[in-house]
Order: sequence, then C-alpha cells, then structure tokens
Amino acid sequence: MGRKSLLTGLLLAGCLAAKPSVGGELKDLYFGEALYFAYQGDFFAALERLDTEVKMHAGVDEPELDTLYYHIDAAEFSLGDFELRYRMHHRAGRAIRAVLEGAVDEATRNDAAFRLARIHFQKSQMPEAMQALGRIDGKVPEAIRDDIEFLRANVLLAQGHPGAAAAPLRALQGSRSFGGLAAYNLGIAYLQGEQRQEAVTQLDRAGQTNANGPADLAIRDKSNLVLGTMLLEDGDYARAADFFDRVRLEGPFSNQALLSSGWASMSAENFERAVVPWGILADREATDFAAQEAMLALPYAYGKLDVHGRAAVLYGDALDTFGAEINKLTASIESIREGKFLQALAREEIRRDKDWVMRLRSLPQSPETYYLMELLASHDFQTGLQNYLDLADLHNKLVTWQAGFDSYEELVEIRSEHYQPLLPAVDKRFRQLDSRLRLRIEQHSMLVKRRDDLLTTPRPEFLATRQEPEDLKRIEMIEAALRDTAAQYPTVMTERTQRLKGLLAFTLATDYHNRLTEFDKNLRDLDAAMHIAQVEYDHYVRTRQAATHSFVGYGKDIKSLRIQVSQALDRIGLLMARQGHLIEVVAIEALVSRRARLESFSDKARFALADSYDRAAQRQANTEAAP
Repeated sequence: MGRKSLLTGLLLAGCLAAKPSVGGELKDLYFGEALYFAYQGDFFAALERLDTEVKMHAGVDEPELDTLYYHIDAAEFSLGDFELRYRMHHRAGRAIRAVLEGAVDEATRNDAAFRLARIHFQKSQMPEAMQALGRIDGKVPEAIRDDIEFLRANVLLAQGHPGAAAAPLRALQGSRSFGGLAAYNLGIAYLQGEQRQEAVTQLDRAGQTNANGPADLAIRDKSNLVLGTMLLEDGDYARAADFFDRVRLEGPFSNQALLSSGWASMSAENFERAVVPWGILADREATDFAAQEAMLALPYAYGKLDVHGRAAVLYGDALDTFGAEINKLTASIESIREGKFLQALAREEIRRDKDWVMRLRSLPQSPETYYLMELLASHDFQTGLQNYLDLADLHNKLVTWQAGFDSYEELVEIRSEHYQPLLPAVDKRFRQLDSRLRLRIEQHSMLVKRRDDLLTTPRPEFLATRQEPEDLKRIEMIEAALRDTAAQYPTVMTERTQRLKGLLAFTLATDYHNRLTEFDKNLRDLDAAMHIAQVEYDHYVRTRQAATHSFVGYGKDIKSLRIQVSQALDRIGLLMARQGHLIEVVAIEALVSRRARLESFSDKARFALADSYDRAAQRQANTEAAP
C-alpha cells in the first residue's frame, strides 16, 4: 500500500506545472496567439505558431524593431514549456538548456534549472533531475519556490531517500499550493522510512487538513483511506473503521472506503454494522470493482446474521447483475476488436469534453468504458493513448495542410499575374534612377574626401568661388602680355597687376577658414539628404525583392512539401495502426480479466445462492417443527 500511495503522490506532483506567462504587457500578438492556444490545452497549435515566430525573429535584420524582441526570453521559455507539455522532452530539454547556459540573470537561470529538473523527473531520470536542482542557487522567483522544494522532495522519494525528502516536505506543510499533498507525501515518506508511528500520526493529520478545493479534499480522503487500510492490515479494526468513516461518501475514494469499512466491521464480528456501508455500496454503479465485491459481501453479512432468505434474494440479484455485465463485457470486447473503440477515441467532439471518457458510453457500439477506468487512469496506458490521439490529430492536420497546397499555388499564381505586367516598367525607371544615384554617391564621396584632405593640408585655391579662378586666369594672361611687351607699357601697369593678384591671393588666404566652415556645413546637409536617398533606395530594393519573393520560387518548395506530407501521412498511418493495435490488445486484456473476475463472482454467487436457499429452507423447517 505504501509504494502504491507513493506513486500516486508522485504522479500528482508530475502533473503540476506553472502556466506560461508573457512577462509584462503583451506587445507581440503572435506570441499572444500562441499563449491563447496553450491556455486551451492545444499545445501543438501553440508550438506551431510560436516556433515559427521565434525563427522569423531570429532572421530579421533589426530584431530590436520586432515586437517579439520585448518577450524573446519568455517566448523561448514558453517554447520549451509547450514542447514539454506536448511530451517533446528532447527538444524541450535542449531549448531550456540553451537558456540555462546563456548569459541570463540569476532568477531566469534558476527558473530554467527548475524546468529542466521537471523534464528529467517526468522522464524518470532522477539523478539528472537532482543535478539540475543542484544548479539552483541565489535568487529564486517567488512563484516557483514551493514548486522547487516539492519537486526536490519527490525526486528524493523516487530515489529511495525518504529521510532526506522529509525535510522539504515538513517545510511545505503551510504551503497554500502544496500543503495537503505535502502532508500526505510526508506520511508516505515516514512509512517508507519504517517510521510507522510517525506515519500514522502524519497521515492522521493529513486526513484532517483544511480543504481549499477538490484536490485537497481528494488528498484528505486518500490519507484517511491509506491510514485505515494500514490499521485494517494490523488488525486494529475499530480504529480502521473510524478512519474509513472520515472519507466522503461522494469522493473518488468513497467506494473503496465503504468496502474496507464493511470488512473492518466483519473482521470485528460486528455484522450489523458491516451491512450499512455494503448496502450503500451495492446500490452504486454495477461496473465498479468495489461495488461488485459488495454485492457478494452484503448477502454474506446477512448470512452471518442468519437472515438467509434476504441473503438468497441478494445473491440472486448479484447473479443477474453479473450475468448482464458479463454480456456487456463480451460485447465490448467484440466492439474493440472491430475497431469501434479507436474510432470513438478519435472523435474530436468527444475529446473536447473534459469528461470525454464517460461520454464514450453514450456512443453506439462503444465499449463499456467504466470497466476501463482503472486502465485509462494508469500512467502507461494514458501515455500510449495520448500518443495515439496525438497521431490522430497530426494526421488530421496533415490532411488539412495537404488540401491547402492548392490554395497556396492559386495565391502564388494570382500574385504573379498582378506583378508580372508591372515590373518591367518599374525596373526600367529604377535603372535610370539607380545610375543617377550611383553618380551622386561617387560625387558625394569625392567631396567628403576633399574636405578630409583640407583639414590636414590647407589648399585655399580649392575653396575659391567660380569667379575667382577666372579672375586669376585673366590676371595671369595680363601678366604674360605685359612681359612680352614690357617696353610699350609703363611699370605702373605691372605693379597694378601684381596688386590685383596679391589681393586675390590675400582674399583666398584670409577667407579660407570661413569658406571651409561653410563647406563643411553644406556637406553635412548633403550627408542628411544622401542618407534619406539611400534609405528610400534600400526601401525600394526590399519592396522590389518582396514583390518578387511573393510569387517566385514557391513551386519547388510546395512540391517538396507535398512529398514530405505524403510520406509523413504514410508513416503516421503505420504508427497509428501499431499504436492502436497495442491499445486494443491492452484494453481487451483488461476487459477479459474483468470478465473472468465476474465469472468467478458468478460461480461464488451461484453456490452461495444454493447454500442460502438450503439454509433458509432448513431454518423454516426447524421453525415449523418447533412446538
């Protein structure tokens, strides 16, 4: 009982996981869409969208302008979390490990270590889980502190270290999230550590904790059931019955508690008290394991009370019920063999209901699912069943995608028909503008180089006005003429010419710095204009490329995707057949086992019925013979 109870606690712990969060105000709608699907439990759709968004973000030229930039850490965390929820443990582990080993803050690193440890725990890799927990150090986010300690305790329990697990479980006794579960698991830890008295005390305490919801109530009932069973096995029947009586009559453990309570009273030879819980239980769902046993136990108690007539009637009722249930099981086995069980499981409208397993019974020719409840609740069967359902979902999605390729090809064709007539004229005009822009770029580069040279080697003549070089040329021509005809002109003409040339040189020298400042200012204004021209040019190039990319090169990709989808459908079909056959075999074996048990019950009821009739007849004969 201790090991089974422990596993129940571990499974409950494995199901507890923090919901993904945005980490602030939502700015990226695609990330929000992925979170929406995740909150609905559709992790495949969430992965499909978020994985695409993260890859697109990684390929943009300026990631800081992308809206996902503000949530990239949360998005990568959520991507690993979605993969984990979809049971893609290998990819989830790699994604979270990448964050863990990156340059992140302490709180983020600890959060990543916790998620990695949870992945290892769910994969039953306890040493690796403990190693990941050992990497948690320093600042721990408040939201996951209790989660970390509860996970640590469960890893230690799974490794067979109940003494070490007791410390974090004791610390969690007042936790709002894990208080009840921690109290129950602490009792199991004491039980595993062979501290029986401490286990009894702790389970008693766990069975009386305040309940904040259905989960806490279930844990409280489970604690009382486990403790009562321990005392029943020890022979302390009176105390055991008290703990069984604590279990709610409408809880998930009520049937087992009622059955055990009756046996505790029977063992204490309190037959009248045993009739009460068994009477309640025998009127419940006839497919329940405990209820079927109660149908035999109740007339047995009446037999002990010498009420053999009533016992005979109840045995007869039980025999009729068992016969009807055996017929249902036989029909259910045939239904599964015909494939109707898998067809019912794959129905989308059934699985959208949280009680979809119960709704299977309402479908025509569906198996008797109440007999499969224990099987359906087992971890191994749930994993196999979920794999089959995921394969069915993926098959449906691939069929949908396959049908959508025609639409994509039509869309590409429409875009091609729209852009092809426009592009030749646009390209012709663009080539003209491109040549002019390249010329301006070369001229601008030359001016920039000249300015830089003037800063190191002053050259006043380079900053002369348009008129000044012409004036200088005319003066030099006059000088040459005066030299050739020096005898005809007075010296004063030569001196005036030299003064004019000196005045021009003086103007160039004295105005050089002002002219250089003005040149630099004008060149800076030109820099801004060139930048605008370059931005518009780049924008056009991108737009032109986007127009071409919207219809060019898709044919080969679509053809390749068609082949991949077709091959994937073949593989999925094969996997579904194998997985479905396995599920059917396991389900049939479970139903055959239940049918064999009912047949055994029927045999016992048949013999007991005959014995009760004999005893009732003997008692009546003795009564009539009495004076």
